[in-house]
Amino acid sequence: MRLPIEPRHVAPRLATGAFILNSGLSKRGVDEETAAQVHGMAKNTYPFLEKVQPAAFARLFSAGEITLGAALLLPAVPTVVAGAGLAAFSSALLGMYLRTPGMREEGSLRPTQEGLALAKDVWMLGVGVGFVVDELTRDRC
Repeated sequence: MRLPIEPRHVAPRLATGAFILNSGLSKRGVDEETAAQVHGMAKNTYPFLEKVQPAAFARLFSAGEITLGAALLLPAVPTVVAGAGLAAFSSALLGMYLRTPGMREEGSLRPTQEGLALAKDVWMLGVGVGFVVDELTRDRC
């Protein structure tokens, strides 16, 4: 049985999957203050999240990261599916970077010291888009 993963995808799937899985696991059971901080930053960028309670948001965010991390680590999940999830997730994080005041230098895309934590997520967007493009064009090359 052939797995839906190419050897060239193993390293970036392991790196991104382990990183995201660890992040999700570290958010499990966070205290109320941490949940409020994570939720506050997200709802300032995405106002529809204001209706979600901070503790519930933190649980859902943690579960989402754990699910995405596991999908990237499990070779049975097709790379195009894992890549699409990674691209969507990192796009949302980069949206926070672009829309949150103080994350970027004035008039620039360059991150401030505060913005580095979100700006670095651009590498995940590149990996996710690369997976999707590679899979969709694989038989054409």
